[in-house]
Amino acid sequence: MAAENTKNRVVGIDLGTTNSLVAYMEGSTPVVIPGVDGSNLVPSVVALDSASAEGGRPTVTVGNSARKVLIETPERVIYSVKRLMGRGVSEVQSELKFFPFRLAKDVEEGEVPRVQLGELSFTPPEISAYVLRQLKRNAERFFGAPVTQAVITVPAYFNDAQRQATKDAGRMAGLDVLRLVNEPTAAALAYGLDRAKEGTIAVYDLGGGTFDISILKLKDGIFEVQSTNGDTHLGGDDIDNLLLAIALDEIHSEHGVNLRQQPGAVQALRKAAIDAKIQLSSAPVAHFDIELPNGDRYQREIPREVFEDVIEPILQRTAAPCKQAMLDAGVIPEQIDEVVLVGGSTRIPVVRQLVDDLFHLGARGKKPHIELNPDEVVALGAAVQADILAGASKATEELLLLDVTPLSLGIEALGGTVAKIIQRNSTIPASATEHFTTGVEGQTNVAIHVVQGERELAADCRSLARFDLKGIPPMSAGLPRIEVKFLIDADGILQVSAREQRSGKQAQIEVKPTYGLTDEQVEGMILDSFDHAEEDFAKRLLIEARNEAETILAAVEKAPESPAWAQLTADEKEKIEAARKHLVAIKSGEDQQAIRQATVALDQATRRFAELMMEAAVTTAIRGKTMEAAGDEMGDNIAAPHPMAPAEFK
Repeated sequence: MAAENTKNRVVGIDLGTTNSLVAYMEGSTPVVIPGVDGSNLVPSVVALDSASAEGGRPTVTVGNSARKVLIETPERVIYSVKRLMGRGVSEVQSELKFFPFRLAKDVEEGEVPRVQLGELSFTPPEISAYVLRQLKRNAERFFGAPVTQAVITVPAYFNDAQRQATKDAGRMAGLDVLRLVNEPTAAALAYGLDRAKEGTIAVYDLGGGTFDISILKLKDGIFEVQSTNGDTHLGGDDIDNLLLAIALDEIHSEHGVNLRQQPGAVQALRKAAIDAKIQLSSAPVAHFDIELPNGDRYQREIPREVFEDVIEPILQRTAAPCKQAMLDAGVIPEQIDEVVLVGGSTRIPVVRQLVDDLFHLGARGKKPHIELNPDEVVALGAAVQADILAGASKATEELLLLDVTPLSLGIEALGGTVAKIIQRNSTIPASATEHFTTGVEGQTNVAIHVVQGERELAADCRSLARFDLKGIPPMSAGLPRIEVKFLIDADGILQVSAREQRSGKQAQIEVKPTYGLTDEQVEGMILDSFDHAEEDFAKRLLIEARNEAETILAAVEKAPESPAWAQLTADEKEKIEAARKHLVAIKSGEDQQAIRQATVALDQATRRFAELMMEAAVTTAIRGKTMEAAGDEMGDNIAAPHPMAPAEFK
């Protein structure tokens, strides 16, 4: 039992795909809290007891006790639920072929999926809440006091829906989630790398279900994440599934037994595959030896060399995110001072060799940090972060932790382009404000479309939210001044507000989780932005050229209504009309250079007309007024965004 004062105790929790842990700070050292069975690891497995009292609700068990019934009644057990967090019905279908559980039949597309366990169904956050409750009970048993506050770690590449689902799970478990912290960032804290004066740290985290790579900069006790990258659908589970698929195929072809139709037998084979993987981390050979339902035995010897060849494509999928993270952080391998390995899959020797090659460690006489148990290091770091927030000890009072947003955030602008307001890899918490205007005469409503991604066009980015700013007084196009503010809190949750400054009309939205982001989009968003950079940029330039053309044409069409028009010579009017017709003729074409040249030509042809209009405006403004009052009015007019600005709303 801990002897320390437990008032306002904040624990750190690693809610993992395969295993979960809870930890706290004992003095200046983070320590994992064991469960009632003495194990530090709580398997992220939840089972529904089939032997319930008549009329009563079946009992839910968690951890090792739940894992024991997996082989006997797999249809009443769920594991790796982290794979399903914050995702929609269609997105989880690819996962279900590897698992014995199924979705509830009455779940429709667009709803949060519910998993059928026996006669009951649960959402992924509800399942995770059971795991969190077990960790909470372990901590309360250890401290002999209630525990209500926690820091929970998430993969750095979790999107807003996945982060919100994690917070929901914490709330259902009776925990006040003070902070969601990225798992790789927590690992750096666990290793005490803050004790160095400065340096650049890479955290390579290959866990059960996700892969993350983060580049951190340390200076004067401040951790700042320079860049993050990764794959939300890559981890030890994929290695298990690959070994399982090979064994299932061999059993079917060699023994004529289709185990895929026998969930219990599949789980027994999965356990054997996991055991073989673990064995190969320290031994040169592993063995399968399983009795099949027909009485035959499936016996297979797997040398480490064969194992490494089989899993090579999976491991190589970690290389591209590592290279991209270094590129984003502006560093080369030789500038990485420390490399931290996190996640049980980093015990595999070929993984460590891959990391050595990626960061040129051996050539520099360096080794990655593997001193701490890779299964525990994230939970230990979460405990350090919890201690920082609780202000509980001098060991962490001078630490500051800064995370980043992995993808750019912005709004859809006129013509479907993206006006990025917060750039990717911006430190969070973060806020940014931009000013926009309208593109239509008398526009009273503005539709604001919030998007996330690196592409130049909104159609190629992820749609996060839509809302309307209504009740704007009708004004000429370009006159309204709309302030749009983005605010990302410490958990990476986004709030967007819009305010028309002249009228005071305003609207805001907290971006709710949407389930339209597939794994392929997550891991490919940044790479796609590079692959399509030239094409996207050309499209954006064309759209902006057309927008500028439309703006100046709209202004020229109203020119004859101005008294200044009468002051132009016939030759000047003729040149304006010729330039106008030329621009109208080509503005719908694909040659943005020609459109811009025609726009400039029309602008030059109307220059004297613009000067005459300005003189008239100044004369009107100062007539009968003091110079100070006239200056204020003119300044208000001049301060409005230029109507030709590319960041206009539709």
